Amino acid sequence: PVSVAADPRGPQASRPATMAAKEQKDLLEQIDFNHVECLNENPDHQWFNTLKQGYREDDGLYVESDADEQLLLYIPFTQVVKLHTLVFKSTSGSKAPKIVKLFSNRPSLGFSDVTDLAPQQEIVFTPEQIAKGEPVQLKFVKFQNVRSITMFIESNQDDEDTTSFSKIQLLGSLVETTNMSELKKLDDPKDPVTLLLWFSSEDRVPPR
Repeated sequence: PVSVAADPRGPQASRPATMAAKEQKDLLEQIDFNHVECLNENPDHQWFNTLKQGYREDDGLYVESDADEQLLLYIPFTQVVKLHTLVFKSTSGSKAPKIVKLFSNRPSLGFSDVTDLAPQQEIVFTPEQIAKGEPVQLKFVKFQNVRSITMFIESNQDDEDTTSFSKIQLLGSLVETTNMSELKKLDDPKDPVTLLLWFSSEDRVPPR
């Protein structure tokens, strides 16, 4: 048998990059739909067609830009998340998005802002990618503590006057937060939380 040397940096360093992908989930339930905003959308074809359950599965429902080819979509979350993968889908061919720029934790951006700011990531979709709705892996380290994501759809596949697409899906995981109710029994020396803190303490003062 072939032996494999242990990673000298420890077990966490040797975890495969696919571990994060295995832990990801559809973040649909974490979207704060009451505060989603979309600039330059056609009133007859609005953003919710691309995001809401049941709507986004229907290729006949879509969002479309209005005055020109650009759209600016702001999506806040109800809790902090880590974003791993983005799915865009469009069956509109030449009107499908081409260049999409992502900005995390930047609420209230306008079109003049996104043309000057450097995005966390810029994605250039091929016609095949967006027609099939192929998942695009994000630069995971840049989307670790996301409270909101702003998407600037800058152009479409064939310089059409308007841009349209039918689905957005965000995949990732939730950021774990401290449950303060677990700390309420710290005065009890036999409480598991107290014992855990004792074993991890440098002083290691034994609980009574």
